[in-house]
Amino acid sequence: MVAAWGLLILGLVILLLAGDALVKGAVNLSLRLGVPALIVSLTIVAFGTSAPELLISISAVLDGVPGMALGNVVGSNTANILLVLGIPALLATMHTSECQTSKTYNYMIAASLLFIALAYRGVFDWIAALILLAGLLLMLLDQFREARSHRNACKGLPDDEDEPEGADPDMPTWKITIFLILGMIGLPLGAELLVSNATIIAKAWNVSDTVIGLTVVAIGTSLPELATTVMAALRRQADVALGNVIGSNMFNLLAIMGVASLVGPIPVDPEFLRFDLWVMLGASLLLIPFVFLGRDITRVWGVILSALYALYLIIVLV
Repeated sequence: MVAAWGLLILGLVILLLAGDALVKGAVNLSLRLGVPALIVSLTIVAFGTSAPELLISISAVLDGVPGMALGNVVGSNTANILLVLGIPALLATMHTSECQTSKTYNYMIAASLLFIALAYRGVFDWIAALILLAGLLLMLLDQFREARSHRNACKGLPDDEDEPEGADPDMPTWKITIFLILGMIGLPLGAELLVSNATIIAKAWNVSDTVIGLTVVAIGTSLPELATTVMAALRRQADVALGNVIGSNMFNLLAIMGVASLVGPIPVDPEFLRFDLWVMLGASLLLIPFVFLGRDITRVWGVILSALYALYLIIVLV
């Protein structure tokens, strides 16, 4: 068990480092090839930062533990709201009253409702995959149109924010190549280590692979979002913190489950329909005061959100 836990943590570390390397390599290669920064930000960065979750889900389906893939997505979305927003709020109030995230939040709720509706079919198969990926495409096209309109309206102003995450105009070609190679080798290796050892732990604890996906794997893959949100809270960039969580949740539901469902069918455990999916939706609805009513995420809210997540873990694990 000690070895399994050690290899699981090693797999998670490899995943996070490889995902970061892949984003840096892909962003700088794309910019070097002349792809507009706006396109890079909306596609490559978004997909690259979700690469660990995607590889875990694909690996879980291929290894015959599809419940872990579904648990990872649902658990990550719940953790992103209750934990990833709760813990930073304990450190500093996030002034979300100044954020304009209502449109992307509506997208996230729509994606959540679509996801739940498809779950009631009993399985995420190629039909569900095509529906989810179609939703993703529509969302990306609308965001691209809106971002381009915003950029055109702001011509002549400083455009520092247009530079995508991980961009380095002076990065040499050999370094870009190394980042890409490390990312492409590290992601499948880390995913295989994490999934195989999480399965061993699940059997030893006599719990399902779904529960491991909802808890250990979900928390692990939410660590990058947590780190980003903590830094954003300390820098008083509430829009970055809230936008990061909402965007990550949309990609989890539409992109990750969409692609994973193409690899193989993912049956839905009845317990998801009774409890976990509704916890995920309920956590999402908790954002309404911050998105629409001009409330800040204060330390009191940080305590409430973190306590709710702790309660959720107790219910799932006991």
